[in-house]
Amino acid sequence: MTDPTTTWHKALDPDDLPEGRVTTVTIGTHTLCLTHHQGQFGALDNHCPHQGGPLGEGAIEPGKPGPDGEPTWVLRCPWHGYDYDPLTGSPPPPFDDEPSNFPTEVRDDGVYVELPDPAPRERTVSDVIVGTLRNWGLTTVFGMVGHSNLGFADAMREAEESGGFRFIGIRHEGAAAFAASAFGKLTGGLAGCFGIAGPGSTNMLTGLYDAKVDGAPILALTGQVPSKAKGRGAFQDLDLVAAFSDVATFNQAMHAGSDHAELASLAAKSAIVGRSVSHLTLPDEVQPMPSDAPVGGPDGRTGSRAIRPPADVLDEAVSAIGDAARPLVVVGAGARAEMDRVITFAESIGAPVATTFKAKGQISDRHPLGCGVLGRSGTPVASWFMNESDLIIAIGVSFSNHTGISSYKPIVQIDDDPMALGRFHPVTVPVHGNAGVTCDLLAEALADRPRRQLEAEVASRWEVWRAEKASRLADEGSGLNAVSVFESLAEHAPADAVLCIDVGNNAYSFGRYFEVGGAQDVLMSGYLGSIGFALPAAMGSWAAVGDPTLVPEGKRRKVISISGDGGLGQYAMELSTLSKYDMDITHVVLTNGELGKISKEQRSGDFAVWQTSLVNPDFAAFAESCGISGTRVTEPSQLDAALSAAIALDGPALVEICTDALLV
Repeated sequence: MTDPTTTWHKALDPDDLPEGRVTTVTIGTHTLCLTHHQGQFGALDNHCPHQGGPLGEGAIEPGKPGPDGEPTWVLRCPWHGYDYDPLTGSPPPPFDDEPSNFPTEVRDDGVYVELPDPAPRERTVSDVIVGTLRNWGLTTVFGMVGHSNLGFADAMREAEESGGFRFIGIRHEGAAAFAASAFGKLTGGLAGCFGIAGPGSTNMLTGLYDAKVDGAPILALTGQVPSKAKGRGAFQDLDLVAAFSDVATFNQAMHAGSDHAELASLAAKSAIVGRSVSHLTLPDEVQPMPSDAPVGGPDGRTGSRAIRPPADVLDEAVSAIGDAARPLVVVGAGARAEMDRVITFAESIGAPVATTFKAKGQISDRHPLGCGVLGRSGTPVASWFMNESDLIIAIGVSFSNHTGISSYKPIVQIDDDPMALGRFHPVTVPVHGNAGVTCDLLAEALADRPRRQLEAEVASRWEVWRAEKASRLADEGSGLNAVSVFESLAEHAPADAVLCIDVGNNAYSFGRYFEVGGAQDVLMSGYLGSIGFALPAAMGSWAAVGDPTLVPEGKRRKVISISGDGGLGQYAMELSTLSKYDMDITHVVLTNGELGKISKEQRSGDFAVWQTSLVNPDFAAFAESCGISGTRVTEPSQLDAALSAAIALDGPALVEICTDALLV
């Protein structure tokens, strides 16, 4: 083996380091401890051989007297007090471990150090994993780089530099998990969240549970303490496989002898095919291990989801639908990817279409058969047609108690998940099939049946509801009312916007008052109902449809997130993440100084209103301090201009709207 070539590098200006002092200097990939002792300079590797302590943060101190009683001086490690010669790094006898030292030279313009030139970067286990996950479609990871995930972080850095991959550094790992969950909900594809051992990993759990209960594919990637320290009560030593055992369907630790590409493929497949959470954790020492193993990928590992229902079951469904005078189609988020075919089917039989709250936006409220949202966050239009229907055609729905599908009605249920069929109660005709395929077959089979003519009735019910909304615009309180906010937002939101909704009064009001267009997508924390979802979800949505490094210009979409002041308070520092990456996101925060929905529940439950008040900053000014546009709206006359300007801005913006908690 040939000796490595070396290069002299300037480390310090002539007077940077006083006599008797030490400092840390980084040159390329080398981190050095520079010392100035008795007129000479020393350059040592900054890592203490004991446990890697930073020698450059230590001090030159008096040591034990020498054999003849003369004074000695030592460089003392700040972590555990290990001593080394300040210039050579030699430890006192009988110890023989010492940090590497490098030649120094004092020149007229400063102190120089001779360092070996960097060796070519070796391909690592982490490179194999990242390459495999990229083949499975992973383009974006949200997370935080830290001491126990540096090897994997370096592999992601390499992937980002090669193009087609993006790492987004966040301020809290919980936000990373929510962002990845929203990415999966919107696209059906895989996004990742990333953290260190211990708290960096456990911070992800709420967002991962959101993905689990809403059926979104997501991959959690976590560092882990070194294997030799595992289970011994080391710093940040937690059993992460056990911690993730309930939330993750696929949940494995990578070891030195693991088939790293295969485990990565299984994690990706489990998340995507199972619409679930996968978790991989990597001990610190495994991540940078050299590896020449080939990467894996999805070829030959998955099949088509275009499931055709059995002929006899299809015949039952055709008979039930053909005999119904007033069928109502109710679509859920499970039908998101097949809505063109679902709507075509509904049009062919003349059936009104309502959505669950999670599916809001999947059919336009301006469509002649669109009835809006059904249930607690819904419209009187949808509830009217539920009550008047003689058959429910439920497509991709979960039968949440918040939706209110009448279980006593005859129901034809269509779903590609057999466990979803009749999940909570028996249905009349359970149809196991892909929503689009099944709707095509139903439309064909029913083509010769008379078509219902219910469009005029749909229009009439919308006329009644819009008149009621108009009357509520005049309601007065201590702040703007919800009708005015969401009427204005509906007017200014682009027709293809992605809208991320938090929980609370803002969510109920959005479901009821905001009228969607057919190309808008709405995302929420559905079954988990987690406060704080909206802003991180907007970051995940932007990565999917707005990031100029990954999304072609003609396909980029505006992202708008909506929350109350309680929700924004959960992850408000992520506004600085919007600024860092110049995310084209408009966040609308409805502030009223309290957890308004909880106050409402206390009142309706005959409880005293207690501990729901909030002390807020001026969120618009706070946004400005984070480097994004901030506007505060206190009067109705300011609303349209503020929303219009913020949404038109090509970049991050926040609009704070002072609302009344009672006027929802």
